[in-house]
Amino acid sequence: MLTILGFVMIATFLVLIMMKKMSPIAALVLIPALFCVFVGKGAHLGDYVLDGVGNLAPTAAMLMFAIVYFGVMIDVGLFDPIVRGILRFCKADPVRIVVGTAVLAAIVSLDGDGSTTFMITVSAMYPLYKRLKMSLVVMTGVAATANGVMNTLPWGGPTARAATALKVDASDIFVPMIPALAMGLVAVFLLSYALGLRERKRLGVLSLDDVLTKETAQDDETVLVGAGDEDGDGGRTKLTKKSTGSVGGAGTDADATDEDADDDGFQGLDPHRATLRPKLYWFNAGLTVLLLTAMIMEWLPIPVLFLLGAALALTVNFPHMPDQKARIAAHAENVLNVTGMVFAAAVFTGVLQGTGMVDNMADWLVDAIPEGMGSQMGLVTGLLSIPLTYFMSNDGFYFGVLPVLAEAGQAHGVGTLEIARASIAGQALHMSSPLVPAVYVLVGMAKVEFGDHTRFTVKWAVLTSLVVLGSGILFGII
Repeated sequence: MLTILGFVMIATFLVLIMMKKMSPIAALVLIPALFCVFVGKGAHLGDYVLDGVGNLAPTAAMLMFAIVYFGVMIDVGLFDPIVRGILRFCKADPVRIVVGTAVLAAIVSLDGDGSTTFMITVSAMYPLYKRLKMSLVVMTGVAATANGVMNTLPWGGPTARAATALKVDASDIFVPMIPALAMGLVAVFLLSYALGLRERKRLGVLSLDDVLTKETAQDDETVLVGAGDEDGDGGRTKLTKKSTGSVGGAGTDADATDEDADDDGFQGLDPHRATLRPKLYWFNAGLTVLLLTAMIMEWLPIPVLFLLGAALALTVNFPHMPDQKARIAAHAENVLNVTGMVFAAAVFTGVLQGTGMVDNMADWLVDAIPEGMGSQMGLVTGLLSIPLTYFMSNDGFYFGVLPVLAEAGQAHGVGTLEIARASIAGQALHMSSPLVPAVYVLVGMAKVEFGDHTRFTVKWAVLTSLVVLGSGILFGII
């Protein structure tokens, strides 16, 4: 019964948010609370929620101060050279823009933190997508899938969990999988190219030659000539440029058109914004490198690192109290949206764990494996990793399910390392799971509905995961 209710609860949640019948926060709270009552454990709901909140509180703290830190770094211009380089490459070609999104997300993912990757990627690419009327779910889908493949780095999380759960060396899992993961990354780049071609076809020929160099502080007019967009706006669209404040600001213009009202100020590219700190560029760069190094080397817990980094960045770049308050206020909306979603997800995960639904679902799936598939446990593990790492946390899968799969594999002569390598194949999809806090950073900053992101991304992420798994089998790794 718990198994059935667990699957029904997850399915109900996904259907409601994809149909936009409930907001993600409301669905994450109300649906598990209702199912907790169904299983007869409503009296324990408070304990389950508090356990879930306790487990996710460090993540919420990390996201809160990481958003403030990277928001300040964007405000002061730390990432402007990266943005300029990518935008000069992209120009106004949708194909280049989508491919550039994948490349940027993959590069930034080297730090091993999904939230950081999404903050930098969205901050760099969002203004260009908005100005050219490109689909924002293309941006979120490509970024999430690229980050999912790169999430398998030994310091990214899943590989370390698999190594810990099965008592093997993380390098023995990751290094042999590099060719398969490289094929997964190639698949992401090919996907981004195909999606870019689709966007180019939808938008038609753009008359905007170079967004970066033509963006000025004076009101100017940019004309986009296209075949219409997803909202039904046809043919020829006129956009009025306007001067903006900082990235986190809400720049306005009395002459803005209705189109501009939805263009969010085309923030992030104004080279004259008041928050720039060119004289402190190398200090901010050094502080960011030190912060990422400390995170990778695990000198201090990540929430503590970002807390210290945010406090130091605010103090040095904005020594006056009113300026500090303005920067915090500018990023408060993102902080509230993301941390609110994380704590709401704590209800969902708390009920799944506390009621025993996760354990029953895992046991049922393992028991459902046909006896004749025992010698193919590597393939079975890889296939199971795709849905299971989506429907449950990495901790739940790697520490709860993977040891059982490894034991079943050993009984049929399949090595533990083979099982461990196969278990990371599903990470491309995992990064879009509603149980991953970083995905709320992505959709929140991109102003995309979580249901829209899910509908668009799942099929491409599953395909990428299958490419990784198939390549691993083809190369004899799995």
